[in-house]
Amino acid sequence: MYKFNEEEQMILSMVDDLCKDVIAPRAPEIDKSGEFPWDVFKILAEQGIYQLCFEEKYGGAGVGLHCWLKMMEKIAAASCAVSMLVGNTSLGSAPVVLAGSEEQKMKVIPELATGEALIAFALTEPNAGSDVNGIATTAVKKGDKYVINGNKIFITSGSVAKYFCIFAKVVEDGEKKLSCFLAEKDTPGLIIGRDEEKLGLHGSATTQLFFENLELPESALLGKVGDGFKIAFQSLNKGRLNNATQAIGLTQAALEAASVYAKTRVQFGKPISEFQAIQFMIADMEIGIEAARLMLDHSATKYIENAPDLMKYASCTKVFCSDLANKATADAIQIFGGYGYCTEYPVERFFRDAKIFPIFEGSNQIQRMIIAKAVLKEYEVV
Repeated sequence: MYKFNEEEQMILSMVDDLCKDVIAPRAPEIDKSGEFPWDVFKILAEQGIYQLCFEEKYGGAGVGLHCWLKMMEKIAAASCAVSMLVGNTSLGSAPVVLAGSEEQKMKVIPELATGEALIAFALTEPNAGSDVNGIATTAVKKGDKYVINGNKIFITSGSVAKYFCIFAKVVEDGEKKLSCFLAEKDTPGLIIGRDEEKLGLHGSATTQLFFENLELPESALLGKVGDGFKIAFQSLNKGRLNNATQAIGLTQAALEAASVYAKTRVQFGKPISEFQAIQFMIADMEIGIEAARLMLDHSATKYIENAPDLMKYASCTKVFCSDLANKATADAIQIFGGYGYCTEYPVERFFRDAKIFPIFEGSNQIQRMIIAKAVLKEYEVV
């Protein structure tokens, strides 16, 4: 298990204070209003939270992945919506970090690190989510420019982002080669659609995008033509770890709320925490959290080492943690009883927020297919 050094412990202690003093008190109102929490975003920027995602040479703080993920867990426990603001900085910028030129990195990353700008990962389409090959957005080369047409859905921070990493198929020599482009919000032809009204994660903008003859220069290409699949999968490996740690944080929040309530709620003359049925649900939450943290720690190490079996481990971790969050939040409502069904208590928000985790960053059904394919390959008949 990774051991945090003194500097990392100080960072995590600071995050604890932010969660207690700023994020948790705002969480119910953010959920109720559904508005993007610019006030919280700016406070996190002032405290250097976004810097933790990037290398020092680009204005970041160069914190390690294990520390980053633990920080994300703590923020998600206070507010899943706020954790999306932080996590999307990591996922949205991943194509730039992985494939961008020095010029592209120096232009974009310092602004993201200081909170001057947000970035969006524009991959998903109406007929292309987990099936990346189904992307229909095209980029046609005309002179020294690429002309992009198509649309995207469910783009996190799409309505508030300044930068977009857009995945499109370049039509070249009769082939369609998935590629990735960096675009800015005010570029003609990039149209911001409506924000979705969602079951949970209120306050995290989820947006439609439209591209109508969006012209981008050759310099907007991230990596080379045809690098899109590699960029997408490498980005999503880290995204799934972010997803997993957010789910752990949500499970931790459900456990804490359920445990406190169970010790104070009296039925049949004694606290319900003394009933075995309640104890078993609480025990299962704790078992799951301990196992999930170990899986995440192992997968984070695999990511750092760029291990060949990283995708399998990232998928395993994402599935386990997201399924855990859904069960734990449902059990927390059961422990609260009728009160758990009411908005007065936070567990109904936890339950709504949890539902997205088995869906985004590649559905859990797709993750299980990835896992099964990797396992069967290990046991090929010679």
